[in-house]
Amino acid sequence: MGLLHNGEWEPGATRDQYTHDSFDDHIENSGDAEFPSESGRYHLYISRACPWAHRTALTRRLLGLEDVISVDVVDPVRHDQGWEFSPEKTNCTPDSVHGHDTLYEVYQEASPDYTGRVTVPILYDRETNTIVHEESAAIARMLAKKFSDYGSKPRDLYPESFREEIDDAIEDIHTSINSGVYRAGFADSQATYEKAVQKLFDAMSRWDETLSTRRYVVGDQLTLADVFLFPTLYRFDAVYHTHFKCNVRRLLDFDHLWDYARDIYQTGAVPETCNMNHTKAHYYRSHNDINPSGFVPVGPEQDWETAHYRDELP
Repeated sequence: MGLLHNGEWEPGATRDQYTHDSFDDHIENSGDAEFPSESGRYHLYISRACPWAHRTALTRRLLGLEDVISVDVVDPVRHDQGWEFSPEKTNCTPDSVHGHDTLYEVYQEASPDYTGRVTVPILYDRETNTIVHEESAAIARMLAKKFSDYGSKPRDLYPESFREEIDDAIEDIHTSINSGVYRAGFADSQATYEKAVQKLFDAMSRWDETLSTRRYVVGDQLTLADVFLFPTLYRFDAVYHTHFKCNVRRLLDFDHLWDYARDIYQTGAVPETCNMNHTKAHYYRSHNDINPSGFVPVGPEQDWETAHYRDELP
């Protein structure tokens, strides 16, 4: 996978070799804050393939922050140099901030002696030339809390009266589903794999039942809890069902989860944050230990525009 060690890129290094540094600052609604909320100051680096980065892209678009926070998109396939910029490829961009070829060079700009993984998403501050944060949940919450007044879409994805319930749902979804597919896909034994798959499908069945009587995960409006669930569902049949062997059932076999996923997909600019070609290319061509041939499946065929009728729920 590779990582930076004392500012130097080591292609074969693994995450457990070193103690990692981190970027975990926060944007505040205060003019004298180190990182104040300002339009045009911050920049997102994302991959269209990565479900964690997808959270931040969804939050940005649902709030209408396109003119407030700029974005660059890396190459979906990751090899010896980690995440790279390949503007010649479809739906990829150059590094518009620095003009670098790789994402690890952006980390070197922020911290020349950085040791740790080079991940997406990252929230970058153009003014101080540093990374504010590199964890998707924290970035999504910052966008929802500190930039909602800047957006062109009047939507509150993190209403204060529901935050405890939203956070509880996010934790449940993250532990059981978002991370659950990875525990199955990267299991190191048959027993570990089977246990992970059982927990994953137990959770999916539970949420399928929950969403049979309510339109959204929390309350009667779209929130960050939905933003965090959708990216895994979007990738499920095309990637996790086959590539990670989560094949007990497809998303299409869950009546309510499949309807729910289409409902979210058909909301606003959500389709513009989705790219199935990038998604499949990343997983099937980057994980050589799981898919050594590098072949990318042609299917499955999914009609994300089919009517869902979930607006008729209470």
